[in-house]
Order: sequence, then C-alpha cells, then structure tokens
Amino acid sequence: MTREVRGVIARAKGQPVSVETIVVPDPGPGEAVVRVQACGVCHTDLHYREGGINDNFPFLLGHEAAGTVEAVGPDVTGVAPGDFVVLNWRAVCGECRACRKGKSQYCFATHNAKQKMTLTDGTELAPALGIGAFAEATLVAAGQCTKVDPSADPAAAGLLGCGVMAGFGAATYTGGIGKGDSIAVFGCGGVGNAAIAAARLAGATRIIAVDLDPRKLEWARDFGATHTVDASKQDAVERIRAITDGNGADVCVEAVGNPKVLEQAFFARDLAGTVVQVGVPTPDMQFPAIPMIEFFGRGGALKPSWYGDCLPSRDFPLLVDLFLQGRFPLDRFVSERIQLDQVEDAFHRMERGEVLRSVVVL
Repeated sequence: MTREVRGVIARAKGQPVSVETIVVPDPGPGEAVVRVQACGVCHTDLHYREGGINDNFPFLLGHEAAGTVEAVGPDVTGVAPGDFVVLNWRAVCGECRACRKGKSQYCFATHNAKQKMTLTDGTELAPALGIGAFAEATLVAAGQCTKVDPSADPAAAGLLGCGVMAGFGAATYTGGIGKGDSIAVFGCGGVGNAAIAAARLAGATRIIAVDLDPRKLEWARDFGATHTVDASKQDAVERIRAITDGNGADVCVEAVGNPKVLEQAFFARDLAGTVVQVGVPTPDMQFPAIPMIEFFGRGGALKPSWYGDCLPSRDFPLLVDLFLQGRFPLDRFVSERIQLDQVEDAFHRMERGEVLRSVVVL
C-alpha cells in the first residue's frame, strides 16, 4: 500500500523549505522503497532550492543518503527487504553507448523510479537527483540502492551518495593521483577534503589545501593536507609553485565551481599535469579567458569530474570497508546530526562555512 511520510519540500525558487506530508507509492517493476535512516545536507540541494538546477518545482530535496530497503517491485533481484544500502544517482543502464564500451562510470541513461511521489493533493514532486531522501521513506530505482556493510553508521555511509564520493573520485579516478604525486585542492569543504583524504590514502607526498577560510584549512590538515594556502592573504598560484620546487602540482582539483578558481587551478599545475573540475558552477558562469597558447603549451589534461567518475557498485562497498578498517575517515565529515525540520537552518550554516556536513538522522 502507499505510504504517507514526512519530507522536505522546496516549493519555489529561493523560498525557505518546509516539512510536508508526501505520498510514496508501492514499488513497481524495477523499483524499491527505502526507509531512510540518514541524509546529508549537500550544496546540490541548495542549488535545487535556488533554482540553479532547473525550475521543476516543487522538489523533494535530499540525495546523500543511507537506509534500509523496505519493499521491492516485481523482478527486482539485486536488493531485498532488510538490506542496508547507500543510495546513488548513477544507476547504470548497461545498454547505452558508454556502458557498451565498458565505461559504465559515464552511463548516459541512468535509471530513476518511473512512478512519482506526490503531495497529499496529488501534486507531483521532482526528487533531487532522482532520489528525494529528506524524507522518512523514498521511492527509487532498485539500481540506485547499493548494498554495503550494515555495521557502518548510516550518517557516515550515506555521505558516499554524493559529496565524499565526488571528492574521492575526483582525485583518485579523474585525477589519477598516485604515490609520490603532488596535488593542490582548491576549496576545502566536504568535496575538497574528500579529495585530500583520497590523496593521502593514495600516497601523495605534497597535499596542498587552498581556501579563504582558516577554519576550513584546519579541517584540511586533519584530513591529510601537508601544506595550506590562505588565498585571502597569499597568491595561491605562486605559493603552490614554491611548495612544488617551482613546478606546480601534478594534479589540481577545483572543488568550488568558480571560473576564477578554475583559472588559478589551471596555472598552478605542472607541465603535463591534470586539472579536475568537480565544483558545480551555476548556469550563468563562463569559462575563464585562458589564452589558447597556454592551453596548448602546458599540455596535460583539463577534465570535468562527474560524480568522481565513480561506479557505486564498486566504490561504495570499498570505501565503507576502508572506513570500518580505520583507513578512510568517513565519520569525520559529519559535523552535526539534525532533524528534518532543521534543514533550512543547516543550509545557512553551510553557506557560512560552519560545517562540513549536517546530516539529517531519522
């Protein structure tokens, strides 16, 4: 039968969110209903509220979540009721041109639930990133459920659903960071610090954190940064070159989503180095005015990173295992645990840079 649960709704651009009753249908073919246990407050949810993704209001926000499968639809075999899962927004199709080439991490036709969740008056909701997990339960495609070790704390494990996975993958997969490499990470929020933690795990020797906020630079040191650069007081490009013997970093990760920061990252890398763009820009932003001779003459690569180029079925269990072994600090990204009716306040704390992640616990 259908379920009526509470969820966090963004009804209009820039307006405060509200907690309302939503209707979750029984799962159909290829679908699952998940009882949400925890969901992180991510910048992407704020982008939805501000109309920065699209204008398909009302949105059911939340996407960085873990929970327990409550019910599955016909023909679902990958998960079953009772499974502890982390939700992902890359449920690979297995059939698109990327999947046929063996590059499922780029899947161009990822699955979402076909049925719609609604308000009690029948108004259809657009779930953030096809998930909508600021709710006591949500309807997703079964492929969006990735089973992980159930002994993991849901508040920590759920962060793999977006920000931590994006940052880890930006350094590991998109950037290809390795032993003895140098890396500069611009922006030391949740995504940036996940890239720093990934670089430490990979054996990078010079891990440079760049931010305007001294508090975030302290967080970065906790996650493994060997050097910090306060860009409000120093020229970030020159400082990174000085730290790297005048060369620049092998990998530069832009985790802000700002053209000026991307330009800094471009000029802060070594010859033949890699720039990774994982920060999400707004639709009005333009690519920085970098002379083509600089682009050609420096060689290397400039690469956007979609979800850290991750494959959830491979990476979520791996990172949960590393967390449980004490080798990857997932729990340290959790700044506070809050309730559904505190999401709006959490957005403001996030905007002020006071938290890495607020996590709604249900």
